Amino acid sequence: MHFLDQAKIFLKSGAGGPGAVSFRREKYIEFGGPDGGNGGRGGDVVLEAVPGLNTLIDFRYAQHFKAKRGGHGMGKDRTGASADDLVIEVPVGTQVLDEDRETVLADFTTEGQRLVLLEGGMGGRGNASYKTSTNRAPRQHQPGEPGQEMWVWLRLKLLADAGLVGLPNAGKSTFINAVSNARAKVGDYAFTTLIPKLGVVHHKGREFVLADIPGLIEGAAEGAGIGDRFLGHIERCRVLIHLIDINGEDPVEAMRVIETELAAYEVDLSQKPRLVALNKVDLADAELAEGFGAELIDAGAERVFPISGATGQGIEDLLDAVLAYLPERTATEQPATPEEAGSPEMVEKPWSPLD
Repeated sequence: MHFLDQAKIFLKSGAGGPGAVSFRREKYIEFGGPDGGNGGRGGDVVLEAVPGLNTLIDFRYAQHFKAKRGGHGMGKDRTGASADDLVIEVPVGTQVLDEDRETVLADFTTEGQRLVLLEGGMGGRGNASYKTSTNRAPRQHQPGEPGQEMWVWLRLKLLADAGLVGLPNAGKSTFINAVSNARAKVGDYAFTTLIPKLGVVHHKGREFVLADIPGLIEGAAEGAGIGDRFLGHIERCRVLIHLIDINGEDPVEAMRVIETELAAYEVDLSQKPRLVALNKVDLADAELAEGFGAELIDAGAERVFPISGATGQGIEDLLDAVLAYLPERTATEQPATPEEAGSPEMVEKPWSPLD
């Protein structure tokens, strides 16, 4: 499945059905009169966050969404049928912005969250509703109200507990493959990762979601390299893991570049907790790793974790530090007992004919 995190779509709610102009004329009925019914209501446009989606690729092939109009009124005081709502499913983490991308109209952060973005038009009145003591045979009626329409942008920001950042070729893909169920592409060249990757990490009875984004280079905030477009996918992370290649030209400079780009992003990410990891220590001697670690601490890092994504060295200590920033239970973890769930009905159990 292709990854798409931005899409522009057109939405239109349904128009209301027109009211009817009708008069009762039946054999052997002495008195007739107006009996035109009202029109039905048009369908709303509803957005709903659903599980199982992590891309907006569906909106690449369908950009126009229009709800149906309400049914027209009929004789015998019959009201037209109201149209069904048009429900558009989006991934959790989707933001809805207006056409100029300045205003956030909705932010879907939880499964099942729904929003009526456009309301359908009201149905028009039939001539029966205009009958009065002085207007016994009205012929006026109302057309249904028109539906609302607008262009919106959908922007996906993946929901993850921890995020990986670093220069290209810092070993982020190797790391996420080693600690999670992700299968990111690994290559000995820059920008191996072109789109964000998600993986679920299981560590010491806990689990959390880890996000890997394409590598950043100096000037990414101005569009250099792949730019900083994918930084939005780590905005909601509780902690960032900054991987630094020990075989790079200058690990301290590498940390400075990433810190600068995080601070230059539209949402200042430099305020998020960060864990600095000196990666690929299996390719260097211990004395070099210790020296670089001391330099990174002098440059502002609180603690440096020497690790190797290829061999697993030091990874356990790093994951222990990640758990310290997570809540008691992450979104992917399920209650273990009915007491933790708060209600026995929330816990899955085998079916029984006595239930």
